[in-house]
Amino acid sequence: MYQVVRKMFFTDCRCVEDASNVYDDLFAKLDANKDGKVDVAELKAGLAAMGIASGKGAAQKIISSGDKDKDDGLDFNEFSKYLREHEKKLRLTFKSLDKNNDGRVDFMEIKQSLADLGLDISKEEAQKILQSIDVDGTMTVDWNEWKQHFLFNTATNLQEIVRYWKHSTVLDIGESLSIPDEFTEEEKTSGMWWKQLSAGAMAGAVSRTGTAPLDRMKVFMQVHSSKSNKISLASGFKQMLKEGGVASLWRGNGINVLKIAPETAIKFMAYEQFKKMLSSEPGKVKTHERFMAGSLAGATAQTAIYPMEVMKTRLTLRKTGQYTGMFDCAKQILKKEGVKAFFKGYVPNLLGIIPYAGIDLAVYESLKNFWLSRYAKDSANPGILVLLGCGTLSSTCGQLASYPLALIRTRMQAQASLAGSEQLPMNLMVKRILQKEGFFGLYRGILPNFMKVIPAVSISYVVYENMRDRLGIQK
Repeated sequence: MYQVVRKMFFTDCRCVEDASNVYDDLFAKLDANKDGKVDVAELKAGLAAMGIASGKGAAQKIISSGDKDKDDGLDFNEFSKYLREHEKKLRLTFKSLDKNNDGRVDFMEIKQSLADLGLDISKEEAQKILQSIDVDGTMTVDWNEWKQHFLFNTATNLQEIVRYWKHSTVLDIGESLSIPDEFTEEEKTSGMWWKQLSAGAMAGAVSRTGTAPLDRMKVFMQVHSSKSNKISLASGFKQMLKEGGVASLWRGNGINVLKIAPETAIKFMAYEQFKKMLSSEPGKVKTHERFMAGSLAGATAQTAIYPMEVMKTRLTLRKTGQYTGMFDCAKQILKKEGVKAFFKGYVPNLLGIIPYAGIDLAVYESLKNFWLSRYAKDSANPGILVLLGCGTLSSTCGQLASYPLALIRTRMQAQASLAGSEQLPMNLMVKRILQKEGFFGLYRGILPNFMKVIPAVSISYVVYENMRDRLGIQK
């Protein structure tokens, strides 16, 4: 049966009328109950019976993509239209991969195509990807093999491999210093990029709101905790609840959520510009160029929204009745301390971008390449648990490296609002903390910071997936 289906489908020269007959025969085989339409269960069972491999959840995605009249099934017109359009996309992708136009794709062409999309892999990893598509064992893939592999998979191109491994859009652990995601030309021209950024921003907003009490505790411990004034999680929360009630646990969250949109938009636009300026070859971005462009984009975005960062710290630490809201906070800072106050802690904040973004990117790339080299046998899709694990671990490593600078930044932002607090520059503050509290004094508040990572990642992912569905982003 499998060979029959292969012959029916995977021949190069086929006129429109013959193609229609092929689709007609296949539709008849899949329409088990002969009601004139193919539903998810029939498609899944029919493809399995014919020995045609399809990805996890592919049957549902195929029906959803082709079902124009929303009756939870495909009639023959919808079925044939979906296959024709899908085949066109596959043909275009195959031609773009076939760099030397010999009608076959080898592992070097796959490696080059992925490099063009910002994903550097070794020859061995490219060979493993090729083997998952190669049917006849020649270590090259012709059009028939390519079509055979992807016709009933919703992925149309190798950009899907890159999409699997995107992580910064999805994960929001309260810091915005990671390298921005790569968007393909197709995503940019179709407008899909802004939908993905919007979904990521919404995920970040809900995630930050959900973990705001732990974030406030982190800031509280960074500023007030010391050897002489030890603050535990229990005593800290008790103190906050006594001073301002349950609502006080969310102080500073409003502006923390509000700054997501401008920061994301500025970072994305700046990143695209810096990539063009720094790339040695047009349209190709190497890993070190991506790091440099991402760091500069992060610095640009942080500079633009930094006054909001200062206000967030002040609002987070405020006592009941100190400010009536964001505008009152800005007004009082301006009146008492001047414009300069809005940029206190700017230098350690800027310096923190390099270790955070660098280590985040390096750890993530290492984990990704390790997985691809060890476990990518049948698919480049690692599954959600591996993705979330890699993203969480790399972001946590980045935070661990940049945390002392984040603590210095927060103390500098807060010191003017603390009664009797001395206004110290960055170098003297570091010296004083090391003298009085030792090295671990630079890691005050690290416990609540790590405690919020897993809930933040979980909330981010759930909200992001829901937003993708609502915005119609193809998975």
